[in-house]
This record gives sequence, structure tokens and C-alpha cells, in this order.
Amino acid sequence: MKIRQRKLLGTVALLVLVVVWSLLAMALAQAPVIAGSKLIQLVYYIVAGLGWVLPAMPIISWMARPDPAS
Repeated sequence: MKIRQRKLLGTVALLVLVVVWSLLAMALAQAPVIAGSKLIQLVYYIVAGLGWVLPAMPIISWMARPDPAS
């Protein structure tokens, strides 16, 4: 697969990842355990806000791979 195709597919995958991650994070934030404590909310929002980076890293590294030699 050429780098242009990988970048297109990777961009779409990253957009889907961010949208799904944010929707799940918002739904989970309504849980009584999280909503009941300010400290737990603080920790949750930090983890949820930065947590999408770990699944995004393999997508970004896949997008950045050079084209195979022909």
C-alpha cells in the first residue's frame, strides 16, 4: 500500500478513534462512582483525555512507514 493510501486510511481511523473514544468517555463519566467524587473525576478526566494517545500511536507509526522498495 502506498503512503498516500495509508495516510488517508490512517486519518479516517484516527477520526473514528477520537469520536468513539470521546463518546465512550462521556458515557462512562456519568457513572455514579465517577460522578460522586471530585478527586475521582479529576483522575478520570486526565486519564480519559490522554488515553486515546496510546491506541493512536500504532496508527500513526503505520501511516509514517516508508513505501516498500519496488
